[in-house]
Amino acid sequence: MMTVPLLDLRLQFKAIEDEIRSAIDEVLRTQRFILGPVVSEFEKEIAGYCGAKYAVGVSSGTDALLVSLMALGIGPGDEVITTPYTFFSTVGCISRVGARPVFVDIDPRTFNIDAEGIERAITPGVTKAIIPVHLFGQCAEMDTILELAQQHNLKVIEDAAQAIGAKYKGRNAGAMGDLGCFSFFPSKNLGGFGDGGMVVSNDPQLAERIALLRAHGSKPKYFHSMIGGNFRLDAIQAAVLRVKLPHLETWTEMRRQNAALYGQLLGAIPGGVQTPHIEPHNYSIFNQYVIRVGRRDELMSFLKENGVGCGIYYPLPLHLQKCYEHLGYRKGDFPQAEKAAAESLTIPVFPELTEEQLRYVADRIASFLQGDREPSH
Repeated sequence: MMTVPLLDLRLQFKAIEDEIRSAIDEVLRTQRFILGPVVSEFEKEIAGYCGAKYAVGVSSGTDALLVSLMALGIGPGDEVITTPYTFFSTVGCISRVGARPVFVDIDPRTFNIDAEGIERAITPGVTKAIIPVHLFGQCAEMDTILELAQQHNLKVIEDAAQAIGAKYKGRNAGAMGDLGCFSFFPSKNLGGFGDGGMVVSNDPQLAERIALLRAHGSKPKYFHSMIGGNFRLDAIQAAVLRVKLPHLETWTEMRRQNAALYGQLLGAIPGGVQTPHIEPHNYSIFNQYVIRVGRRDELMSFLKENGVGCGIYYPLPLHLQKCYEHLGYRKGDFPQAEKAAAESLTIPVFPELTEEQLRYVADRIASFLQGDREPSH
């Protein structure tokens, strides 16, 4: 039986180990661990890569969202529109600043927020921002979202944690809204050796506020013009990410090739499995490769029995989470998000997979759907 992990970062590390160790050693030599020149250089490189004027390194993708909301002055009494089908931090950060999350269901084809449904969720004078999530590496429908934001005087914070390098009609994820938030969690396409994040913007005032807020609102040191927090990106993470960034386009193309092969192999299976739908105007980076099947949990167990790593993103939509009972949402309020949570399954797509491994994964899925439930040997 072949073993195919959902993700194996050791293969990536092996290929660039000498560069990584050299970069870390340089930080150790200087003993400058918090912010400093390595972080500044990485910020410039990310801004250039994303096509944004400014980039501010922060401590995580979650803190990127949090500090963005803080910089926009969003707080108690305000509402922020987003999707119920995303990682918790998208919505948790809205709550942490005291605002109320308001959900809009997803497009069942892309898993992204249904942009056409956003306007109905706007409360005049109360709604202050929209947080579209570019889920699984594909951008949301930003033209509609940005047009609505302009019409209703709303801010747009792009949650691009899973989408660095993704494009919408030729425009880069993160650089279309007022602020764009990225995560460098190790499993991301561009991942560090721990937590890390970035906020990008084309607005110099917003970028300056983010930079102040990430260091307790202090400038100069010990003089505080606003109340911030400790949201700083450390130099070791920046050093590791600077080594990885020049490889990102190659790794992304390898993911896209893997996804294309899956599309051919899984598309040939008669019924039963839905492969990712990528809009023609989108360039997806396939942070995850997510299929949909009716007997998802049975398939997941079967794949694991056959040595194939797989996972669920996400098993329970956020409107049904216990901590959000107070919002008053009920099962059935967002049927597409609920259906996606019951049917979606992530299978391996990371760059270093071999064609043999990809074909094995597809073969095991085909075997399950065609009724051959015996484990492969």
